[in-house]
Amino acid sequence: MRSQPMRLSTVPIEPVRKRREVPLAPAEAFELFTEKMSDWWPLATHSLGEEHAVGVRVEGRVGGRVIESTDDGTEHAWADVIAWDPPHRFALAWHPSPDPVAATIVDVRFHATDGGTMLELEHRAFEELGDEAGRAARAGYDPGWDGVLDLYVQALTVRSA
Repeated sequence: MRSQPMRLSTVPIEPVRKRREVPLAPAEAFELFTEKMSDWWPLATHSLGEEHAVGVRVEGRVGGRVIESTDDGTEHAWADVIAWDPPHRFALAWHPSPDPVAATIVDVRFHATDGGTMLELEHRAFEELGDEAGRAARAGYDPGWDGVLDLYVQALTVRSA
């Protein structure tokens, strides 16, 4: 049996935390994020298949996966669903790589507000990638999640048009 080198960072790495309020009920906000991810996810820039990526879907159950599909039928698993509590929360062991060595955690929660729903995303456990790689990943995901969540919010305009 071949062993993998230990990658765990010895220094805590701050999670990425993002919030967006949307004018939808929690069930609708949850559905848009999970069941309709292909409608808004930026596959051209945030995928393994790049220009060949044609869709992404979430298998809505613990043990399910987030799967990207390409124009030739290839599928890439980006994550494993580790918590599933619609319409309140889901969490993913996030490993979007052709050959993942570790996973971080993406935890998304939906809270009712007077104006609709507050989506709170926390991306944590960058320590699993090691010191240098974990810090680099966190530095990329911080602005990356802003762009992704902005597209999620923009999808509401498309839905209501």
